[in-house]
Amino acid sequence: MQSIGSPLMWSLFVAFVLVALLVDFFAMSKQGAHRVSTREAATWSLVWVGVSFVFMGWLWWHLGGTGTDEAARTLANAKSLEFLTGYLIEKALAVDNIFVFLMVFTYFAVPAEFQKRVLMIGILGALVLRAVMILVGAWLIAQFHWILYLFGAFLLFTGIKMWWAAGQEPDLDNNPALKWIRSRFKIAPTYDGEKFFTVVNGVKMASPLLVVIVLIGIVDIVFAVDSIPAIFAITTDPFIVLTSNVFAILGLRAMYFLLANMHERFHLLSYGLAIVLVFIGAKMLLIDVYKIPVAYSLGFTAITLAVTMILSLKIPPKIWQRLPVWFEEAG
Repeated sequence: MQSIGSPLMWSLFVAFVLVALLVDFFAMSKQGAHRVSTREAATWSLVWVGVSFVFMGWLWWHLGGTGTDEAARTLANAKSLEFLTGYLIEKALAVDNIFVFLMVFTYFAVPAEFQKRVLMIGILGALVLRAVMILVGAWLIAQFHWILYLFGAFLLFTGIKMWWAAGQEPDLDNNPALKWIRSRFKIAPTYDGEKFFTVVNGVKMASPLLVVIVLIGIVDIVFAVDSIPAIFAITTDPFIVLTSNVFAILGLRAMYFLLANMHERFHLLSYGLAIVLVFIGAKMLLIDVYKIPVAYSLGFTAITLAVTMILSLKIPPKIWQRLPVWFEEAG
């Protein structure tokens, strides 16, 4: 499979990710367990978005975007657009991921000062998991072209399923993963600081924090299965696929604290994501009939998400949730 990723580019990218994680870990350990303010979350979110756009600018320059070679400029423009589209899609899907994190944290009443550590561990797991899945996915596509049709059908199904599930509160009490954990581990009734295991009446038990981390890991797997086929609909270049994914994930922790108190305000976003997934699934299924330009995919994704977010602010959640009842009564 063709890729723009040279050994130098891969090395620089890996070095950057390691440095970014070390800085994040250092900042977290220096601050200790504390409640993240909206201002702090907004600052870090802007930093990560800014870094992502700096990387895109560097990629465009490195590939010859400012040169006189027309072929190099065309390649630079195409790859930069692919990165931006992939980044936007992965960032949008990450927002839905964040709302699930919020549900888990709320269900287990995770203290705000402990949530930062859980998210950091979840991000590390997501980075490793996605790197493995992307490399495997790229190899499969290179070997078996028909895998693209399978990915497209899966995204189409996922989008339709997301549309019907939008607005419904997940039933965590009956979640199979949580039932399995409870059947295998004795869970302490209360937290013991940031410890994963504690002793209650002489019995060693898993702390609720460990259960939360396991569930967050499972959420990472579920969302990786959804999001990775989506980015392969934009490009099959492993370098662009991985970098757009990683940059979207690196800012996930800050974005969580920024949006944690705003999830009800964007109650229609899941519908927008569902439409985007259906569009991307259709794009992948039509790849050998008509290849939809990446610029169209970027425009459609941006407009769809923007419209659903604006409508979320205009239409109160209670009115939207009441619509199915009105239609049923009218019928």
